[in-house]
Formats: sequence, structure tokens, C-alpha cells
Amino acid sequence: MLLLRRCLSLARFSPLNSQRHQVSPTVALCAVRLCSSSGGGGGGGEDQRSYQHTHRPRWRHALAGLLAGSGAVLAYGLHNHKAEQEDISVQNLKKRSGLPIYSQEEVTKHRSLENGVWVTYKGGVYDITEFVAMHPGGEKILLAAGGALEPFWALYAVHNQEHVLEILSEYKVGELSVEDQKKQQAIKSSDPYASDPERHPVLHVNSLKPFNAEPPPEILTDSYVTPSAFFFKRNHLPVPHVDPATYQLRVEGLPGGVLTLSLEDLKTRFPKHTITATLQCAGNRRSEMNKVKQVKGLNWGIAAISNATWSGARLRDVLLAAGYRPDVAQWAHHVQFEGLDKDVTGTTYGASIPINKAISEEGDVLLAYEMNGEDIPLDHGFPVRAVVPGVVGARNVKWLGKIVVSAEESSSHWQQNDYKGFSPGTDWDTVDFKSAPAIQELPIQSAITTPADGATIDRSVETVTVKGYAWSGGGREVVRVDVSLDGGKTWQVAQLRGSEEGQGPESSPPPGRAWAWKLWEITAPFPHEAEELEIVCKAVDSSYNAQPDTVSPIWNLRGVLSNAWHRVKVKVREDEREA
Repeated sequence: MLLLRRCLSLARFSPLNSQRHQVSPTVALCAVRLCSSSGGGGGGGEDQRSYQHTHRPRWRHALAGLLAGSGAVLAYGLHNHKAEQEDISVQNLKKRSGLPIYSQEEVTKHRSLENGVWVTYKGGVYDITEFVAMHPGGEKILLAAGGALEPFWALYAVHNQEHVLEILSEYKVGELSVEDQKKQQAIKSSDPYASDPERHPVLHVNSLKPFNAEPPPEILTDSYVTPSAFFFKRNHLPVPHVDPATYQLRVEGLPGGVLTLSLEDLKTRFPKHTITATLQCAGNRRSEMNKVKQVKGLNWGIAAISNATWSGARLRDVLLAAGYRPDVAQWAHHVQFEGLDKDVTGTTYGASIPINKAISEEGDVLLAYEMNGEDIPLDHGFPVRAVVPGVVGARNVKWLGKIVVSAEESSSHWQQNDYKGFSPGTDWDTVDFKSAPAIQELPIQSAITTPADGATIDRSVETVTVKGYAWSGGGREVVRVDVSLDGGKTWQVAQLRGSEEGQGPESSPPPGRAWAWKLWEITAPFPHEAEELEIVCKAVDSSYNAQPDTVSPIWNLRGVLSNAWHRVKVKVREDEREA
């Protein structure tokens, strides 16, 4: 009860609350997610995890909110504790606390209620089993269990609560060894991936080397603009570390000769242009094709897609400065991009786009140096990447080092022998990669982010809320999303949101320049006679392109262009109060 009173007290005084005794639903939701979600950051094949979503009576929701609020405050209060306390050495902490020292290996063993739930924070080790046991969703393993609390703070709004550390201190059981605190920095390896940046542990990892991961689907629809830490990661090679002070971008193939630009040149010689654009991997939803027949490629779920605000110089402006003239289009048909990431042989990642897209005023192709208002993170192409809105992610080359105006497509493997679609009857013995064009614009797409496949709903609920995203390539605007709760027998139209503030007809993007996704939501009456819900979504774009209803007719050996109706099955259970 003492713990419960502390939780209630924390929730009451959350700075997110507009009134002193009112719990913020946002705080409650975030903390419940932290405590009820199961592990992230594992190996490949984990992208079909689901999170259970249950509906409880109102008094239980209230209690959950109070406890959840304290959980969020707990995490973020710690993150903002005074700087002078962050630098206290483990040795001094041990002298002060008299507590034992644990290795990271020992901490990692405590990831369940049976073995205890331990976490680390700034060198301290904390046993929060009691807190988790009383917390809503406590039967699940905390995402942070057995590891550090710090990486999870990006999930929530910041709470600067000085008294939170005192509450956490009651659960302190020891100090983390100095060796383990320094181990990551001390590791010296010839592994080309050893210097890759740290990633948020909530990501579902499909490949470690190179790193490829997607966020939990429900995070995608938490915000219109995807935070950079949760934006899906698609790397083909080790992440290069480029010194921005010496960075140079070469532009070749134009009558004016070679143009060499520094990062400062890009920022000062050309007007800064900003767009919000969605990037999607060609393999998004590949896991659904694997269920029909095994394909080759990373087993992406529905979250290899994200939306961000990008800023930089227009590619058009740079090409004009390099000597582009209208007569160039008589012989030049492509603009090639070459990255600074390379394999052990020195081969770099490359791709190309049609020159008409590159030079068009309406094409909005950027040489971007900012993502979501900040320098582009390492994983997303620092210091400069190509952002080609409306085009498959593979052409949005990161760590951009060279641009070539050419009569030919890029000769890169990823342009010539990958990211192409084929007939379902084509196999690896008969495939001819030269027979198919490289993917550029992607087809209409939508998916359900909540509820998750396999979730459970009480029969007593009155309504069901379904959320998701929708997007179409080529700048075609999503104009409608249809949702069915009965496997496609009957349909209802979802409400679309095209910005953080919502979007009406007056704020629609210019025709052909709808680069960003639409988030959608619908709350529908619960069909009480149903034993199971099969929820389905399908989107329609401004050209009246619609998604195919099943996967089999669009199956292909590489598992790309997977855009069939998205389906999730939700279990219905009897009301606990009536059982």
C-alpha cells in the first residue's frame, strides 16, 4: 500500500496534468506501453510479435492510469536529475551505499517476475520487481528489464521531478561494475560494424550486421512525424563516420564540369527547402509473403515505413549550379547517387532516379542535411542524404558522396539486380533481372497498427478503436481508407489525419505532391455476436488505385511490393465480471 500511495502521489503531480488531481491519459498510455510490451531488439524473425490489448472496467482504467502516470514520471524524472549526480563514480556510490557490485551479466539474468526485474541507471542497479508486480501489465517483461533505463526515455515526454530519484533509491540493490560501464567504450574490434551508432532497444531487429530494424507498429501512429530514434533503419553496409568539416559532395556529368560542394556550401549557397515525406522500404510487409511461400529478404513486418520532416538544398538547384541546361535532357535520362558506405572491397551503395524527377520543380528532391529539425542522425545518412519523395526508400541514398548525371542507370547491384518485382510464377532458376524495371514509385499501401494481431478484447466493450497508416507513391494522395470488422463483408470509412493538427480539404497538398502518409482511425460499434474479429483495412489514392485483396497474386521471389489488404485477428473473451 505504501508503494501504491507513492504511485498515486506521483501521478497526481505529473506536470502533464492540467489539474492537480487529474492524470494525463498520455502519461498513462506511455507507461502502460513500457510495462506491458514484450522485448525488442532481438534477432531476425521477431517482426511478427504482437502486444495484447485488453479493455477493462472504468475503475480499473482509472487505477491503471494513476499507476502508469507514476511509471512515466519515474522514468523521466530520473533522466533529468541534476547533472552533478550523473558523474558520481561507482566506487564513490559503493562507499556511500555499502551495496554490492554486480556485473551486467548478473543484471541481465533478472528479466522476469520469477527471477526479479532489475534495471540499471547511471551505474546503479535497481530491483523494481515489486513495482512491476503492482503495475498494470506487470505480468509482461519490461522492455528495459535486465538493461538500462536511459534508452527508454525517448518514448515519453520529459518529466523534471527531483523527488523521483528518492523513490527509485528504495529499490536500489547494488552498483554496476566499473568494467561493464566502460566495456562498450573500451571495445576495440576490426569488425567493420563495431563503430555503428547505438540504436533504441525498442526496435524490432531483423538484421544486426548490417543493422535493419523497425519500430513496434503502435508507435508509428503515436505521432504524425516519426521521431528519428524510431524511424525504421535500413542499412546495406556498415555506417560510415564522415567528418562534416571535410565532407565534400561531387557533382559530375554536366557541361560545367565537376562541381565540388562542402556541407557549408550546401547550407549557404542554396535556399533551404523543407518537406514532410514518408519513406518506405520495398520489403515492407514481406513477412506476409513469407506466409504464402518463402522469399529471400529480411522478414519485415508492417513498420518498415516512417514519416519525417526533411530540410536541405533542392537537387534541382544544385544541378543548375553545376551546369544543367534543357538540352542535357536530350541525352541524360538518369541521375545516379553514390553513398560513402562501402563493403570490404570498396564497393559503395548506389542507386539512381529518372532525371525528370530530379530536375522538376515539383519533384521536391532534396540533398537533406536535417531530419526533424536536427542534423540527420548517423543511421539516416549524416551529414547528407538524398530524399526522393514518393519513391521507394532504396533510391534515397544515405551518406551521399557523389551525384552523376548520366545516360545510364546506376550500375549498382541494388539498382540492377535487386528491388525489382516479378510474376508469382518466376523463381530463382528462371528470373532475369534485366527483364524488369527498377522500382521507383511504390503502390498504394495501408496497415493496421492497433489492435495487434492476436490481441484480446472483452465482450463487454461497446466500441472498438482501430488505427493505422496509409500512403501512396508518386505524390498520389490517400483519399479514403475502408475498415471492416468482419473480414471484408461490411465496410466503414475511417477518419484521415494528414498533419499533427489534422487536415481538412483546405490544407490538402498540391496535386501530385502528397509526399507524406495519412494516419487514420475509426471507432466502431463492437459486434457482440462475434466470436473473433477479423479486422481489415484497404486504402484508395487520388488516382483511384486500390490495394489487392490477397497476397498470393502479388507474391514474388524477393517479397517486395507487398500491399494486399492488411488483416489482423482479435480474440473475443467473455467479460470477467460475468465469468
